[in-house]
Parts: sequence; C-alpha cells; structure tokens
Amino acid sequence: MFNILRNKFLLIAFLTIQFGFSQNIPHLQKTGNKTQLIVNQQPFLIRGGELGNSSATSMESMEPIWSKLTDMNLNTVLTPIYWELIEPQEGKFNFQLVDDLILRARKENLKLVFLWFGSWKNSMSSHAPEWVKLNQKKYPRVKDDTNKSHEILTPFSENNLQADLNAFKKLMAHIKDFDQKDQTVIMVQVENEIGMLPTARDYHALANAAFQKPVPEELIQYLEKNKQKLVPEFLEIWKKNGFKTKGNWEGIFGKGLHTDEIFMAWYFSKFTNIVAKAGKDAYPIPMFVNAALNAPEKKPGQYPSA
Repeated sequence: MFNILRNKFLLIAFLTIQFGFSQNIPHLQKTGNKTQLIVNQQPFLIRGGELGNSSATSMESMEPIWSKLTDMNLNTVLTPIYWELIEPQEGKFNFQLVDDLILRARKENLKLVFLWFGSWKNSMSSHAPEWVKLNQKKYPRVKDDTNKSHEILTPFSENNLQADLNAFKKLMAHIKDFDQKDQTVIMVQVENEIGMLPTARDYHALANAAFQKPVPEELIQYLEKNKQKLVPEFLEIWKKNGFKTKGNWEGIFGKGLHTDEIFMAWYFSKFTNIVAKAGKDAYPIPMFVNAALNAPEKKPGQYPSA
C-alpha cells in the first residue's frame, strides 16, 4: 500500500512539474454560487488601480507613479502592455519592459493585471507595430460605407488575427517562464474597448462577403439553446423577424444598424476569443475583456459599435 501511495504522489508531482496544474497558477475557483480568485493557492481580493494609457511605456515614466500606488494602499494595478514595444520588428520580441515592470511590482508588493494593447485600444489600432500599420495590403483596415479606411484593423483578416495571436502567445509564454513561481501577474485583459467606428459595421470586402454568408451555425445553436436567457432587447430583435434560423445576417435579424452591430459583435468576439485561447494555451491564467459603454441617444458607429 505504501508503494502504491508513494508512486501515486510521485506521479502527481511529475505531472504538476511537466504540465502545471491550474491550481498552481492564478485561477478562478467556484464554490456554490461564489467565485474566488486564487493566487499562490490562497484567495486574493483585489484592491486595484488602473494606470493611464501611456504610463507604462517606460520605467522612467513609471518612476513617480509607484509611490502613489502604494500610498493608496492598493495591492494590484492594471498595467498596459504594448504590442508595438514588445515586437518592434516582425518576429523579433523584446520583453525587457515586461520583466522590469514585474520585478518592480514585486519590490513594491503589488500584483499586476496586464492589459494587452494588441489589435485594438479604444477601438483604434494605435498600438499595433509599425510593420503592421505600414503594410495595409497584408494587414488590412476596416472601411466605412464610403470605402474610406480607418485606423482599425479589420477582424475579418486572417493575417491580422495570426499576427496578434502570435504576439500574445509569445507574451503569455514569457510571463509563464518569468513569473509562474512568484505569480506577480494574476490576470490579463485581452484587447481594450473593442468597437467599430465611424459606421456600425465594417465595409471591407472581407466583411461584406461575411455579411452575405449564412449566420454561423454556432451562433444559431446558441440562440436556440439559450432563448429564455437572452438579453430582452436582443430577444426582441430575433422575435420581430420570426425567430428564423436559416439565412444571412439581414435575413435572420432584419435590416438596420442593430443587425450591423450584432454582426460586428460576433466577429470581434470570435477574433478575440481565438487570441485569448492562444494565450491560455501558453499560460492559462484568468483573462477577460472589457467594452466601451454605448452613449445615450447615440447610434452604433457614433459610439464604438459591437
């Protein structure tokens, strides 16, 4: 019996070292109807603050901020990480700033929630690297209904997806290697305030083609399965058009800005979910997204649609 137990524990230890069970990294633990964030195998309650959008672009710009964070008795700070700074040249990564932020946060007894300024930050693609911005043929941008391009990477491009996905996966793999033992980085926000401007939907040729295709079966199945749980306004849109399950976007949801926004929400979400999954494959700590709130009396596209 002793040998059996000994072998069992050795096997568990081996698997933990080789594959890293989620219990040994920051994770969410659900008990009954409550969910707790677990860090270093203990419940962790965030007393959090958020940096300005450009505060973490260098350690010099951060220097006067650290004392303010600790003076406010915070234990966690939401800290942007910029795609353009970690991959200034395609395929060549520099994680020095990431490492320096983690090391200084440890010194200040702070945890970090990294905010991935990847494809989108407040709708715009302002923090994509120069090699992405300057090659619009390979990394296309959205177009409005006048065929004008805007500084927003289209979510319908596979090249755009793979570039973001690769960078984010490299980032998460590096954080795992550098920080898994200390668990300074406890969560990651993927992208920031994603949304379409100045029109409700993208009119790039890739987007137009997707708009005419049947609504993905995955979405239809979700709607049917969760019909009673849908947001009332969304349910009403589907109901008004007869709860159809076959057809393109306008065929199922009707013609209008509401359909344009639903269409963009699906494809922005699909893109971001794939990026997040790639990151979790490398280091599966908790991840989340946020959204810009729609403004009163404003229409989709006047606020970040989707």
